Amino acid sequence: MEKRKMEKLGIETSLLGFGCMRFPVTADGKIDEPEAERMLDKAIAEGVNYIDTAYPYHDGQSEIVVGKVLKKYDRSSYYLATKLPLWKVEKLEDVRAVFEEQLAKLQTDYIDFYLMHAVAKERWDKMLEIGCIEELERLKAEGKIKYLGFSFHDSYEVFEEVLGHRDWDFCQIQFNYMDVDEQAGIRGYELAKSKGVPLVIMEPVKGGSLSKFADDIMGKFRQLDETASASSFALRWVGSFPGVKVILSGMSTMEQLEDNLKTFSPFRPLSEEEKAVVEDVAATIRGRVQNGCTGCRYCMPCPAGVNIPGCFSAWNTYHMYQNYNVVKWNWENNIGEAQQAKNCVKCGKCEAACPQKLSIRKDLEKVQADLDKKEMIL
Repeated sequence: MEKRKMEKLGIETSLLGFGCMRFPVTADGKIDEPEAERMLDKAIAEGVNYIDTAYPYHDGQSEIVVGKVLKKYDRSSYYLATKLPLWKVEKLEDVRAVFEEQLAKLQTDYIDFYLMHAVAKERWDKMLEIGCIEELERLKAEGKIKYLGFSFHDSYEVFEEVLGHRDWDFCQIQFNYMDVDEQAGIRGYELAKSKGVPLVIMEPVKGGSLSKFADDIMGKFRQLDETASASSFALRWVGSFPGVKVILSGMSTMEQLEDNLKTFSPFRPLSEEEKAVVEDVAATIRGRVQNGCTGCRYCMPCPAGVNIPGCFSAWNTYHMYQNYNVVKWNWENNIGEAQQAKNCVKCGKCEAACPQKLSIRKDLEKVQADLDKKEMIL
């Protein structure tokens, strides 16, 4: 198993981290505990020493299952990461109360890597106002937290602000070959690396979007290695960046775990030829975008309540990855019936305001028709 040294912290972690947000589940949606334990045992036996969970994973059950499994191991033999759910913190007292609840669920006296979960501008400002960071620093001084960091979901500018606020022990960002310009992105990677802040990476396979492709893309990968999975190329792309110390993978099956163990044992950075192919794959995916909506929101608000930029984002993403599951939650829940394209009354107000001069009304018809199919194009 490939190990990476976090020079700032003086420790060594496995490059592959076990993400515990996608454990195998039973028919009723509960964690399949025997199989989850079997997978964690296998990962640990093969050298994985970074185990990542969080308060909301599996409706609050992930921390409990992780605590049960890890109880049988020497506490010094692994690094345990979990996260403070900022959305549950309304006042300062909540920080310690939630943390103590997590210790109990995880059956441990301390957390190795503790993160402020899903930091974004609004939540960040609120945490500053109530003194959340100072309370976390007190928990660290008490020995209950070893390393303090944050996971991030906002723009690069906000990332720059958060990273510069204090001397963080580590940070966690979304990073993959399709998202170099999204959220913190490549600029965030470079900024953290320049400050010597170890990087933990989430979404290296973009929630599974980079794990399965039609034959046109898979053919490109197979020319390099007939036996390698699409996921392995995504993981190796991330691991080729030296500032990356842990790559989290949320594994749901033993087959996924075994494939990942193969990728990291031993780990090989991408060759120049492989990098070129990955860049070509990324260009192919981006070439499937259906229209040029930039999300500028000049078309909003829509008199009929349609979330025009949201609809186009879901539509473009659906075609890019040719997989309805990639947009299912966003389309059905975040956008929902009331804001879907079908509510367009064709008034044309949006088109008059669109700087890209898009045929919004016609495109909204296509959005609804395509996403109503709920199909895998693959």
